[in-house]
Amino acid sequence: MTMLTKSPRVLALANQKGGVGKTTTAINLGTALAAIGENVLIVDLDPQGNASTGLGIDRRSRKRSTYDVLVGEAGLGDVVVETAVPRLWVAPSTLDLLGVELEIAASSNRAFRLREAIARYAASTEALPQFSYVLVDCPPSLNLLTINAMSASHSVLVPLQCEFFALEGLSQLLSTVEQVKTSLNPELTIHGIVLTMFDARNNLSGQVVADVRQHMGETVYETVIPRNVRVSEAPSYGKPALLYDLKCTGSQAYLRLASEIIQRERRLRAEAA
Repeated sequence: MTMLTKSPRVLALANQKGGVGKTTTAINLGTALAAIGENVLIVDLDPQGNASTGLGIDRRSRKRSTYDVLVGEAGLGDVVVETAVPRLWVAPSTLDLLGVELEIAASSNRAFRLREAIARYAASTEALPQFSYVLVDCPPSLNLLTINAMSASHSVLVPLQCEFFALEGLSQLLSTVEQVKTSLNPELTIHGIVLTMFDARNNLSGQVVADVRQHMGETVYETVIPRNVRVSEAPSYGKPALLYDLKCTGSQAYLRLASEIIQRERRLRAEAA
């Protein structure tokens, strides 16, 4: 793999509400970024491991996972594997992650395990700057795994389903981000909110989009991810939607989202310069 001169951007995909398209977004955004030329690592911190299986990884055959990284029994480089998508890698999870909080709860660095693992990998001969983006797929809860992800990340990307209760719980997530920023990671920001599962046939979806944009303004990405059967089918074949059906509306939306994220990154870097 060709070494890059820039450091990677680490984004945590988080929402304590399940079923909002978080893992689907991690898989397909990662694939879309890779498709347009970026080197991407997806770190699966969800014990369900849907990001791993959705990328064709047989978790039962994995001897090491992100669990081993967090408990200090393996380095990140020991668990990273290639996927069928060029320029896309994954650090898979296993069900062992369910017990990791109890194992590290007494440690003074319990909130920084992932950050330290990334730092060690960055300093190794297979250094992390070979990745342009690291996407951390969080569990659907605001637990120690999610705190680890936020502590290790530059920004948080929030998938939000186009449903009636979309804004419920968002304030809690934003409050958690602010707490992590205050006490653990001063650089942490909200990168953006991506609206998912939009149904153009449903008036409610349009109203939710309008309400979220009114409340959150430019934090909301312009790209909206539609509800799409091909995107829903793809994980059962162990493929991202972009490999399963590149031309479907869902795949095309994730390509637009990837481009929008890259453009937002460029703007943020220009403003910081």
